[in-house]
Amino acid sequence: MPFALYLLGLAVFAQGTSEFMLSGLIPDIARDLSVTVPAAGHLTSAFAVGMIVGAPLMAVLSRRFSRRGALLVFLVTFLLVHVVGALTTSFAVLLVTRVVGALANAGFLAVALVTATGMVEPDAKGRATSALLGGVTVACVAGVPAGALLGEAWGWRSAFWAVALLSLPAVLAIARAVPAGAPETGKAGVLGELRALRGPRLLVTLLLGALVNGATFCTFTYLSPVVTHVAGLGSGWVPAMLALFGVGSFVGVASAGRLADVRPRPVLVFGSLALLAGWVLFAVTAAHPVAVVVLVLVQGALSFGVGSTLIARALYAAPDAPHLAGGFATAAFNVGGALGPWLGGLAISAGLGYRSPLWFSAALVASALLIGGTALGLGTRRPARVPSSAAAPEPADSRAHS
Repeated sequence: MPFALYLLGLAVFAQGTSEFMLSGLIPDIARDLSVTVPAAGHLTSAFAVGMIVGAPLMAVLSRRFSRRGALLVFLVTFLLVHVVGALTTSFAVLLVTRVVGALANAGFLAVALVTATGMVEPDAKGRATSALLGGVTVACVAGVPAGALLGEAWGWRSAFWAVALLSLPAVLAIARAVPAGAPETGKAGVLGELRALRGPRLLVTLLLGALVNGATFCTFTYLSPVVTHVAGLGSGWVPAMLALFGVGSFVGVASAGRLADVRPRPVLVFGSLALLAGWVLFAVTAAHPVAVVVLVLVQGALSFGVGSTLIARALYAAPDAPHLAGGFATAAFNVGGALGPWLGGLAISAGLGYRSPLWFSAALVASALLIGGTALGLGTRRPARVPSSAAAPEPADSRAHS
């Protein structure tokens, strides 16, 4: 993999840390800015909405810049809003910075997906995607716990400063190492990409991505009460479990990278079946600490392995819409990231207990399997051949089985 690809992963690490770190900082922010804890929780919702709306919108706007220029604009904006967030004493201003930061994050990730896959051979999109998304998994392993520790030691503002400082070397590195590319302006180009997005295979892939990611974050969001109230472990185990989930996610992304290019169907079918079985087993055995430790690792690996493969499939499914395919893939996964916690919260509020998010995770993956199986049954014919002038062909296995 090109070294510049890992520099993009560094920026994604900083952005992933920012996206997830608020879970441990909300009480301090509420107290410092004199708002309620639920009001401070809107900071997380604002970021999610910004990611969902911003991914396709920023992908369109980025066409006016070279790829390196777009990456730098988004990343510098992301850095600056974290500086403003660290300095402000106004909750309203902080809320605006989260929305703007999410828009910049969404735009960066959409362009980074296109840039990363453009740096490698046409049949290596899965490996490129996994290398890029490795930044998100490392954020789960190290960035989020580190943000919580910083917040506890020096206040929540220190975590915002840390994200800004992490982004700075990525800005400098991208400016030097990422190829510039050329701007892709023109109304016809955007309309052409929009037409290319109407393919049923892409739409199904995006829906599956939203469901699988929804299952992941339905449980991940409420992992703390599962660990403490259901498994009976002390609160000191929570950071370790979150980090263990992150380790699993890193293993899953790294392992699925090559397989996503050459054997996507087995990864998706058998990986999703294993993921469903794992959520059911987790729900049944959540009171047993040893089972929780093992399944947190396993489910992290399966969730991100299947999820990253679906992102690669979305890029393969829309070779004529590279910008918008990356943008809509980002949006779809953030729809799941918002849907899952909402469903889990509804279940807990309804009095179904802290195991209920695990059952909802299983239901979401079961829905993905049902939809994917139905779509596969209806789409047995080989897709039309893509003209060689439009895009490089997919790997043979993916053309036959996607």
